[in-house]
Amino acid sequence: MKRSLTAVAALGAACMLLPATASARLSEVGGSRAQGRPSCPTNPCLAVSRTTGVQMQGAGGRNPYLVPRNGSIVAFTVSLGKPSTKQVAFFNKNLGGAPSARLTVLRPARRRANNFHFVVKAQSDVMQLTSFLGTTAQFALARSIPVAKNDLLALTVPTWAPVLAVGLGSNTIWRASRPKPCSDNEAFQQTAQQEIGGQTQYACEYKTARMTYSATLISTP
Repeated sequence: MKRSLTAVAALGAACMLLPATASARLSEVGGSRAQGRPSCPTNPCLAVSRTTGVQMQGAGGRNPYLVPRNGSIVAFTVSLGKPSTKQVAFFNKNLGGAPSARLTVLRPARRRANNFHFVVKAQSDVMQLTSFLGTTAQFALARSIPVAKNDLLALTVPTWAPVLAVGLGSNTIWRASRPKPCSDNEAFQQTAQQEIGGQTQYACEYKTARMTYSATLISTP
């Protein structure tokens, strides 16, 4: 896939605005290991739809999107499949419009017996993805998002986004902010978390698939 240079200059500017200190570190949360290629335009073309999703386990082990240290998120990146014209038309018609996504910061609703209940702590703006289908696109944030160690980074998809690599091992697991019984019909229902402070249970678990996103973290002393 080609890598889009979208907002790279803005990302550089954001980095320069942070305090100059030897202890600050730049890292990519969720992007340290191969994520796989998004499925589209294969048939079936599988996309994340109308939900907030978070990868709970992957090739690198458990919780690959857990923030490792205090800092600020200054950008997020999505690797996008390239659906055919017919596939795009189907998704646009049935899933609320053109492809879009935003980064979401979650925290557990409670520390013990959490059972995958999460609260929205912060979110980026919604980014429109049509122009970037078939590429890896990085979006610098207009305003960086402060995060704390052990926050969880999720991807919210208000409509649809071809950000799903499939056919991976059974220990590759992501969860969605959907209620049980987790039927195929739920993919068409709007369950995306889009309100700060909103709480829901990520009851639906999906195996052998990886969401292809990551976030750029600049740590603070």
